[in-house]
Amino acid sequence: MIKLFHTRRRGFTFIEIMIVVAIIALLVAASFPAFVRARKRSQATLVLEDLRTLDHALEQYAIDANAPADTPVVFADLQKYVNPGSTLHATGADIFGNPYGPFQVSHFPDVPPDTFVALADVVDSNFWAPYN
Repeated sequence: MIKLFHTRRRGFTFIEIMIVVAIIALLVAASFPAFVRARKRSQATLVLEDLRTLDHALEQYAIDANAPADTPVVFADLQKYVNPGSTLHATGADIFGNPYGPFQVSHFPDVPPDTFVALADVVDSNFWAPYN
């Protein structure tokens, strides 16, 4: 009498594993551009927040120093009006290392030109208003 051995197959075949890996790779590849765009958009928001902080620091400096309009100001004068725990306070530059300035009383601070170019693909010039 011939005995038939019924063996149960356990686990996955190589093809099944490769199909799962390919599906995961497709999902990652599809989401990567969105991730990069979201990251750059958050960087632009951080730069905009720095510009607002510098604008408030300029106003405070002008009041404390009784400085007339169009007075040139350096970042060292504004530093005491910026949060001491922030990167902006320590460096006077944006997240790309581009320095802010020059500053003038009664004028909005400008976006550093290199930062404007680096983030131009995710934000338009209206995003930066009135800091451009």
